[in-house]
Amino acid sequence: MVRPERELLSGVVELDQSFLGGRSHGKPGGASEKAPITIAVERLASGRLGRVRLDLADRPNGVDQVEFARDAIASGTEIRTDGALVLTRLTDLGFTHHATPGYLAGDRDAVMPGPHLVSSLLKRWTAGTLHHRISRQHLPYYLDEFTFRFNRRTSRARGLLFYRLLQQAAGTDPHPLSELIGGTGNDWDEPPDD
Repeated sequence: MVRPERELLSGVVELDQSFLGGRSHGKPGGASEKAPITIAVERLASGRLGRVRLDLADRPNGVDQVEFARDAIASGTEIRTDGALVLTRLTDLGFTHHATPGYLAGDRDAVMPGPHLVSSLLKRWTAGTLHHRISRQHLPYYLDEFTFRFNRRTSRARGLLFYRLLQQAAGTDPHPLSELIGGTGNDWDEPPDD
């Protein structure tokens, strides 16, 4: 569902990390078994959210967030973060970096409202569409689907959306089921890797 030549995010972009997965009683997101998701979302001049990019991170607050920013955001873009130490490298890569430390804020959602809203919508979509059953192995595909839907949420041309999806599907190499599920046996009855 992702065009390889899609445009990079630009303008003002909010960058943060969230966690997706089951319940982790007594553990904060980074210490749990939840999957870390890096979220980049454009903030339009009108204050509304623009396009989004999502990525499954290797680990919480890892350097892969910086690599994700280089791949998803145009150089020279203003990037707003919550002050994560690893993201201070963005300035050296040609971005304008504005950090607002989240731990100092009374309302953490006010620091990074775009990524927090996208995270909330992603979790709601996961619960409603996938019924909390997500395999970590296939999570990048689910993130691509959510990105496709989110970035086209205001489109009035539903036929064009279908055409674009069909066009992208026709331009993609075939993948047999055994390749998609990571084996030759029937893995459908195994519990998820949440």
